[in-house]
Amino acid sequence: MDLAGVIVGVIAVLAVLALFLSRTVVIVNQASTAIVERLGRFQRTLTPGLTILIPFVDRIRERVDMREQVASFPPQPVITEDNLVVSIDTVVYFQVTDPKSATYEISSFLLGIEQLTVTTLRNVIGSMDLEQTLTSRDSINGQLRGVLDEATGRWGIRVNRVELKAIDPPHSVQESMEKQLKAERERRAAILTAEGQKQSAILTAEGQKQSAILTAEGFAQSEVVRAKAEAQAEVLRAEGEAVALEKVYRAIHEANPTSAALAHRYLETLPIMAQGDANKMWVIPSELTGAMEVLKKGFTKE
Repeated sequence: MDLAGVIVGVIAVLAVLALFLSRTVVIVNQASTAIVERLGRFQRTLTPGLTILIPFVDRIRERVDMREQVASFPPQPVITEDNLVVSIDTVVYFQVTDPKSATYEISSFLLGIEQLTVTTLRNVIGSMDLEQTLTSRDSINGQLRGVLDEATGRWGIRVNRVELKAIDPPHSVQESMEKQLKAERERRAAILTAEGQKQSAILTAEGQKQSAILTAEGFAQSEVVRAKAEAQAEVLRAEGEAVALEKVYRAIHEANPTSAALAHRYLETLPIMAQGDANKMWVIPSELTGAMEVLKKGFTKE
């Protein structure tokens, strides 16, 4: 029994020492602070590290995280100036700057920030129409941050920034916007297609025009060359016929034929001379006239 009593006593002493130490020695983590109350009143703020408290007199009222915190709030229905209900998700980045004020000035600073965000958001969006709401995120973020930072300053809170995660208009408006975007895409596609067809038609017409010009120039050049060749051929043919006539004329005069024979020879040559395409005018020598007179006299005598 004595041994059992000793063991119980030792255990009791150890329990009392553990309780005493837990009430006396406090460790505050990095980036945190602790609010100490003495007999129910604020006594001091503990910084990170090891601290000795008076047991059963001092106690830790609250441990406060001094890091920047992120609070994401559920979607809130907000009415715009043109009486459309939009659903908006917000995210607030804030940091505790005064642990004492954050502990004693408000019961729950996180709940206070949420409610203040909702009311401020409704005031800001209520002065804008839907189009402004969808296109003015930066302006809305700036206005929210300014109001929240000013209102939470007395709570020992600094609001660093406010972001709108999503702005969802009514389903009917979303369908209308999607139809409008689709129509706009189709219009742009039609314009691009028409421009492509226009450019293609222009290039085709230019090609046909250039081809027609080259064809006409080639035909004109070929006609000029052919005309020159025909003219040259006519000249050469005429020159050849002239030379032939001159030779015949010379041969006839050198042979000194009678007038009747000369006339007969001229008459035989006339059909051959008439066959040439270039013979436009005949030159009849004076001898032919005399020969014809001789033939006439010969036929008259008979």
